[in-house]
Amino acid sequence: MKKLKRSARLVEMTQYLLSRPHTLISLTAFADRYQSAKSSISEDLAIIKEVFEEEGFGELHTHAGAAGGVKYTPKMNQDTALSIMNGICRQLEQPERVLPGGYLYMTDMLGQPEMLADVGRMFATAFADRRIDVIMTVETKGIPLAYATASCLNIPVVIVRRDNKVTEGSAVSINYVSGSTKRIQTMSLARRALKEQSRVLIIDDFMKAGGTIQGMMDLLYEFKATVAGVGVFVESGEVELEERLLEDYVSLAKLTAVDMKTKQTTVLPGNYFK
Repeated sequence: MKKLKRSARLVEMTQYLLSRPHTLISLTAFADRYQSAKSSISEDLAIIKEVFEEEGFGELHTHAGAAGGVKYTPKMNQDTALSIMNGICRQLEQPERVLPGGYLYMTDMLGQPEMLADVGRMFATAFADRRIDVIMTVETKGIPLAYATASCLNIPVVIVRRDNKVTEGSAVSINYVSGSTKRIQTMSLARRALKEQSRVLIIDDFMKAGGTIQGMMDLLYEFKATVAGVGVFVESGEVELEERLLEDYVSLAKLTAVDMKTKQTTVLPGNYFK
């Protein structure tokens, strides 16, 4: 790369960091990239760090030593997250979203890049301090949320299938009981998709009683993997506590009331904001 003026270098360096979250980048790599002294690079990084933290873009961590460098951690402060989630809750309360069984139509929202980026950053903030190797979700509506979170944590995604695909090769399949319908269903994961003893963050779009997530947890047991956390976009608040199969999870929104006659719903920020 040609030598840049400092203003241009700051812009390019910021973009470089934003596109490589949770990646340790050495000062030597920056110095070589911009043909600048390490002392100048350190000053630039101090400016970027201050702006990131003041504007709520995330944190820039410095690691000392010969193998050290800087690492960008995307985060969203609680006030900003709550303001965004309140707007999302208002969208979820639209009467036309009410589906039979107390579910909400969310497919259109899960296709909005800006909203997905915000939700992904919220999940990444919630689980930033945990060691995670991979994100798991079940097809299909959880996939956009999983990838949005993975882009902030810079880790891969594995997708659990409802049935075994011949293109997936050898797979592990289990039966599980849906927590909401009480029906026995099947899910499978290709053996090559997940390394044994991985630490896995489960992300799902909607949780009623938690049967699907419990099924994924049982599937992970077959891979000798560890559940590092569970993130849910919307949880149903109309499930009795004794029926809920999970206790340790992070929810961003909570559907607290549904009137099927009037199509009126109440959606509030989830337990992440408590």
